[in-house]
Amino acid sequence: MSQSKKRVLITGAAGFLGSHLCDRFVKEGYEVIGMDNFITGSYNNIKHLADHPDFRFIEHDVCNHISIEGKLDYILHFASPASPIDYLKIPIQTLKVGSLGTHNCLGLALAKEATILIASTSEIYGDPLVHPQTEDYYGNVNSVGPRGVYDEAKRFQEAITMAYHTFHKVPVRIARIFNTYGPRMRLNDGRVIPAFIGQALRGEDLTVFGDGSQTRSFCFIDDQVEGLYRLLLSKYSQPVNIGNPSEISIRDFASEIISLTGITQKVIYKDLPVNDPLQRRPDISLAKKVLGWEPKVERTIGLQKTYEYFKGLSSEMLHKKEHKSFDDYIKTKKA
Repeated sequence: MSQSKKRVLITGAAGFLGSHLCDRFVKEGYEVIGMDNFITGSYNNIKHLADHPDFRFIEHDVCNHISIEGKLDYILHFASPASPIDYLKIPIQTLKVGSLGTHNCLGLALAKEATILIASTSEIYGDPLVHPQTEDYYGNVNSVGPRGVYDEAKRFQEAITMAYHTFHKVPVRIARIFNTYGPRMRLNDGRVIPAFIGQALRGEDLTVFGDGSQTRSFCFIDDQVEGLYRLLLSKYSQPVNIGNPSEISIRDFASEIISLTGITQKVIYKDLPVNDPLQRRPDISLAKKVLGWEPKVERTIGLQKTYEYFKGLSSEMLHKKEHKSFDDYIKTKKA
């Protein structure tokens, strides 16, 4: 172990966001320890780092005690299911990684005198009654609804993180991450961008839930990673929204995907899932002020890069049988 290099542990390293963070910190000259149990992550996301001298991987469930030899300067806790389909398939694990997993990571940060950044989420705000969402909004969350296991896991995660900060003086960073997209997303995880692109590539009609008037705002992965990197290196311990404030309705977004892919299929409409947020757009005034950060990548460019990634997947991956939406999975469970 080099005594001069900063050392960082990234949990959820084989996931979409985690793997891109591994790339960034290796590029910046850190020694990176990646950790994942592959419950939703994929080795394919990090295999390009396997022989890198500054990268080491540990297969481990963060809900169990974490032991790392040597110093740690930073911990990035990104271990968690992040797709609505996953919440329903593995609800207990989702709650455990937000509670027990976070507790273990915070305990490690305390022992190592490390700064810890936790991946919170825009789901903290639930189906928001305030628009756009600012960090001082408490949210509108249904704790016993189908999305509650994720929402409440993340709300508890924030609470215990602040407790460690106020009681143990652990240096903490809290990122409220809004919809993020790019290469390495799971094609069939149920979120709208991979769902639409996957349907387009398979020659299927695009499925819009509700009347399509609900809105989202999409942040390209490169912008997201830059925001997270700046937050970690800041001195700011309160939650910060990291996302793209460019808002679009799902109906209009479907039209963008049709234009991008050149398909001739139509858009079909299905019932809106329970507690699906009707509005989602971050207020990033705080990120601009504290981090000097705002997204730079235009959606047309980010979508083209994402589309090219998905086009490069094998036919087997493209046609892998997974539920295409949270709603589909609910109906399967009820049948």
